[in-house]
Amino acid sequence: MPDDKEIFVDGIGQIHFLNGMVRYDLISLQPNQENQKQPIPEMKARIIMPPEGFLRTFDTMQKLIDQLSEAGIIKKKDTIAKPGI
Repeated sequence: MPDDKEIFVDGIGQIHFLNGMVRYDLISLQPNQENQKQPIPEMKARIIMPPEGFLRTFDTMQKLIDQLSEAGIIKKKDTIAKPGI
């Protein structure tokens, strides 16, 4: 894969659904001159995919989360059911 196809981001700023497509705003954290402890998120790229692609992506991410958890690399948070949800 050519280097220009690899993008580093710190995370996803927003995920939203618009005009039948799921949109991920990918962000990079930048230094904040006013508050050194609070970085500023800067949008780097947007991924747009149909709902089916979003579900496949979610499934792939869930499988990796399970593998990382089983290997002891991460710990899953216990989910607590809230009334009305």
